[in-house]
Amino acid sequence: MTSRVVIEADGGSRGNPGPASYGALLRDAGTGRVIVERGETIGVATNNVAEYAGLIAGLELYLEHADGAELEVRMDSKLVVEQMAGRWKVKHPSMIPLAERARRLAPRGTTWTWVPREQNKAADALANAALDSQRDGGSGLVTGPSAATPAPAPAPAKGWGGASGTATTFVLLRHGVTAATERKAFSGSGGTADPELTEAGREQARRAARWLADHGSIEAIVASPMRRTRETAAAAADVLGLDVEIDEGVVETAFGDWDGHTFAEIQEGWGDELTAWLADSSVAPPGGESMDAVHERVAEARDRLVTRYAGRTVLVVSHVTPIKMLVRLALDAPMGVIYRMELSPASITTVSWWPDGPASLRGFNIVP
Repeated sequence: MTSRVVIEADGGSRGNPGPASYGALLRDAGTGRVIVERGETIGVATNNVAEYAGLIAGLELYLEHADGAELEVRMDSKLVVEQMAGRWKVKHPSMIPLAERARRLAPRGTTWTWVPREQNKAADALANAALDSQRDGGSGLVTGPSAATPAPAPAPAKGWGGASGTATTFVLLRHGVTAATERKAFSGSGGTADPELTEAGREQARRAARWLADHGSIEAIVASPMRRTRETAAAAADVLGLDVEIDEGVVETAFGDWDGHTFAEIQEGWGDELTAWLADSSVAPPGGESMDAVHERVAEARDRLVTRYAGRTVLVVSHVTPIKMLVRLALDAPMGVIYRMELSPASITTVSWWPDGPASLRGFNIVP
């Protein structure tokens, strides 16, 4: 009998929630050869449910083909790995029975290892093959190979426009409402006020956190340093069991003398300056920051975060303008597009950045 084996497992949905599947394989740790593999559709589910389904399927393959061998589980889901290792709590009701079932199946002494997505392509390929089979009228089940068959070389993941490689995904969350939000007042960085969330804003943040636990597969959290974004990020961190990193690059625009004033008040007190600001992205409010400067700052933050979290899914808790700038970057659109977007408080926008350049806008202004 093989003395040491590795489970590689993955799962995902097309739509999140949407048509979902898992992929799981059992590999001889010494030779690297695949002992058995399985991919199967599971109906409509979220990414997290599909990932747990992949883990459970992998553990069942282990018990059937290598029971008693030393076991390591490798997955690219930070959430599942950390929960199974006991370092993160399982808080979401839909995850609790899945985690309990996986714990019952896993042998004592199992090693839980997080790996980057590019190192989990075989399991991902099985999950996608199952969905493709069902789409094309097949059974939605993929099985094989024998113990003598080497692991297949999976095809590279493909994104919009033919982009290849493993995307880095930003799940962009706007903060919940503050008193300034409710007044529709400008509230930027460097101003005299740094408002906190209202009770309504805190409830919005909690709703967004619960939605992200079901849909996001979040592996890291980054937030603007302002109070309202830190509070919104803290709600997500509490549910997801992650720490929050602060990044100045995704802070709101500095509005200078206009900070704390509504658009109508600015129009009355700084009419000419407002007209110039709206007409030219290089113009800054008195004592503030131009849209061009914000765009450059956000682009630098994008590059920094894509490098730091390559191939992972990152929750970025930010503000209206930086989120719009990130969407503009993804679409390669002119500056004027930012004035044609509406971002609701605690809304979620998703952008993926591919290693060979292209980006794709995956979702916009979703309000849990």
